[in-house]
Amino acid sequence: MQVQQRPEFETEDRKRIYEYVERNGVVERGELDDEFAMDVDRIELELSDLIDEGFLDERDGIYRIAIDVGEPTTHEGDGVEFTVRPAKQGDLRGLIHVMRTVSEEGAYLTAESVMDLLDHEEVVFRHNDVESRMFFVATVDDDVVGWVHLDSPNFAKLRHTAELTMGVLEEYRGHGIGSHLMERGLDWAASNGYEKVYQSIPATNQDAVRFLEDHRWETEAIRRAHFKIDDEYVAEQQMAVMLQDPMLG
Repeated sequence: MQVQQRPEFETEDRKRIYEYVERNGVVERGELDDEFAMDVDRIELELSDLIDEGFLDERDGIYRIAIDVGEPTTHEGDGVEFTVRPAKQGDLRGLIHVMRTVSEEGAYLTAESVMDLLDHEEVVFRHNDVESRMFFVATVDDDVVGWVHLDSPNFAKLRHTAELTMGVLEEYRGHGIGSHLMERGLDWAASNGYEKVYQSIPATNQDAVRFLEDHRWETEAIRRAHFKIDDEYVAEQQMAVMLQDPMLG
């Protein structure tokens, strides 16, 4: 199912079941029977149609939204072996911890807002008629040490764009983890029809600016005195990378 194909359903019951699974991340079959005052055979039929239409996946009685996220890849950099893979619902706490740690050290305000949303909703993935939200994580010994996140609104004039945040714990930097996360996120965005990826960071975070420039991002604008961090005004640096030449689109 392509990310830009927002779900549309033939029946209201099908929509309600999908939204329940999407909202809860992973759902067991029995939970659906308890949640919906519907005939068991009707639930089974709607689930079957959702799977056939490519909206849900089912394995061993566990349902989750169906998004093609690819397989885990393992890498080694300067003696550190790490895995880059799609995030799972079970990564939620570790993901929030890493995002909070990175945000606090670098005043990464966009990541802070994403982290707060995750903490409030307690759902890693989103794919509905309002937004599409995707996470990949880097893990070392099964512990989350970095992330890349892409978010796209359901607004026709901006649906070709996605906002990206990413970060790696300080003690794991310098091993190529950030570069592999960035590559994974941009590859996924390009393969799912996005044309432009962007983010905004405090202009004082020049380490992040240089990292993005090394990965062919460009500065689109500077908004002076846009943030106020620790009572100091800080400029916002808006950066983006084109995944497709707009003149060829």
